[in-house]
Amino acid sequence: MAMESCFQMYRGAIHRPSVTNCIFNPPTKPSFVKSSITFNTRSRIICKASTNEVKVVTDGTWNELVEVAELPVLVEFWAPWCGPCRMIAPVVDELAKEYAGKAVCYKINTDDCPNIASKYGIRSIPTVLFFKNGEKKESVIGAVPKSTLCATLDRYVN
Repeated sequence: MAMESCFQMYRGAIHRPSVTNCIFNPPTKPSFVKSSITFNTRSRIICKASTNEVKVVTDGTWNELVEVAELPVLVEFWAPWCGPCRMIAPVVDELAKEYAGKAVCYKINTDDCPNIASKYGIRSIPTVLFFKNGEKKESVIGAVPKSTLCATLDRYVN
């Protein structure tokens, strides 16, 4: 597990630890000084990679993450300014957790990666594409209910 995906939480403060594989030995006296008050709190390491959240795919990582994936892949095409995209994002987050180990969920920002969107003929967002063995199988356009995405994903999960 890459350390870039981990961070250390202190009451309201985030610190990236300099340890490997998300193993953390807390300091003997973690403290932060604020207005001459010292807060001693317990810290904890949170590894984002272990929460099965939706990962970002880009033009540069598309081939290795989507086209050669062993598991079925769900890819949400979105943009930050898109209201329906913001509506569907929590649904895709839930699917990433529910299908962990059975399918992989990614999102790709169409503003940042127009080449991939163009390659697959994305004309409207949000659009969710489903891949199996690197081949595009199906697409769902718009902010659809979770049940629609689940039913579609279930067709490709063994």
